[in-house]
Amino acid sequence: MYLDKIYLLQFKNYEEADISFSDKINVIVGENGSGKTNLLDAIYYLCLSKSAFQNLDNFNIFHEKEFFLIKGNIIENEKKHEITCSLQRGKKKILLVNKVPYEKMTEHIGRFPCILISPNDTELITDGSENRRKFFDGLISQTDSKYLEQLMIYSWALKQRNSTLKLFAEKKTFDPSWLESYNQKILEIGKFLAEKRQEIIFRFIPIFEKYYQILSRDQEKVNVFYETEALKDDFEQIFANNLEKDLFLQRTNKGIHKDDYKFVLGNFPINKFGSQGQQKSFVIALKLAQFTLSKELKNHSPILLLDDIFDKLDDKRMKKLLEIVSGNHFGQVFITDARSDRALSFFGENVHIFQVRKGKIL
Repeated sequence: MYLDKIYLLQFKNYEEADISFSDKINVIVGENGSGKTNLLDAIYYLCLSKSAFQNLDNFNIFHEKEFFLIKGNIIENEKKHEITCSLQRGKKKILLVNKVPYEKMTEHIGRFPCILISPNDTELITDGSENRRKFFDGLISQTDSKYLEQLMIYSWALKQRNSTLKLFAEKKTFDPSWLESYNQKILEIGKFLAEKRQEIIFRFIPIFEKYYQILSRDQEKVNVFYETEALKDDFEQIFANNLEKDLFLQRTNKGIHKDDYKFVLGNFPINKFGSQGQQKSFVIALKLAQFTLSKELKNHSPILLLDDIFDKLDDKRMKKLLEIVSGNHFGQVFITDARSDRALSFFGENVHIFQVRKGKIL
């Protein structure tokens, strides 16, 4: 699977651009602020119907314009799929594949998988558990549509339960029957989601360990542990016993929305004891494992986006990474860089280079 061409109209700092790509290595070159990352984000948006960097869709519209449009052709098993995504201020986002809209926007997730490696990925290590859950939920959701559907129902039930707890506090009243249907969904769906997370982590870890060993030249051992209470035999009782605390804090304090993934270097948490180089290698290995497992489960290679990797890794780790992604296991790759000579020195003629200057492709 690969992106053959993309057309941008009033997306971020691109007033208009029409670009055709190689099905192998594409390097986007330009100064900081020129639009390199924005081009990668347009590709990400086309594949996942959302920006990788901006939560509010309106902020992706070109300065003072009223709409944006992204259109691209993705080739899958020699068949062309035309994807069109547009947004007008104050209106609902439109997403079409071969000119046909989805019944649900979530049906697009995982159809054209895409993996992004960016400088902000170290937040997976340094920030709270929510980012780590999003990472693994994203991996599973791109490969299992039922998981995504159930995760959305769980999120809805959790939101409704929390709203009811706040209502009890405001009205100074309590009726347990108001919580029963939400409790049931949180318990039943939560167990299903936790089992899926457990299942995927067993498949994920060996792939992740392999990539880390390559990047670090076999210098350290790493691991990932999935932490959840939802699979305990007595979790239903644990959940019920926490009601008094839930009422006091006006939010649900037990459930898979509190799960975490423990990242370990040797026998210690990497966020406290890992160097910058070790942490960068760790998150890149996470993303490469995400790519490989997605490929195994979907039977085709996701599009791989590498943002600003040359300035974020030392030479040895960067060389190892480029050796990995240039192999036959990986399909289409996009790399951003401030200079063209670094890509040329490694890939030689087997690379297509695009020069970006102030939102224009030269």
